[in-house]
Amino acid sequence: MADTSSQKFYTYILQSLKDFSFYIGQTDDLDKRVCKHNDGFSKYSSSKIPMRLVYFEVFATRTEALKREKEIKNKKSRQYIQYLIEQKLVYWSCPGG
Repeated sequence: MADTSSQKFYTYILQSLKDFSFYIGQTDDLDKRVCKHNDGFSKYSSSKIPMRLVYFEVFATRTEALKREKEIKNKKSRQYIQYLIEQKLVYWSCPGG
């Protein structure tokens, strides 16, 4: 059985560099997930690539990450997303990219 005591889960926000829309999601492997979005493996974001990671939060459980994802989505507010981004600037790129 794998040791999951150090496993982390993430709620993240991507922004399309094509139309500047936002995508909110959660994952247990942020590097891999961001790269999959940019490789076109996500149905929603494939038409909006390139995408850049603009915000993320770290959680101990997937339940917490899902709860936060839902909380951000339920705000239905671009202004709230902009506020989050301004509070925590993120610079991220895919390994080797």
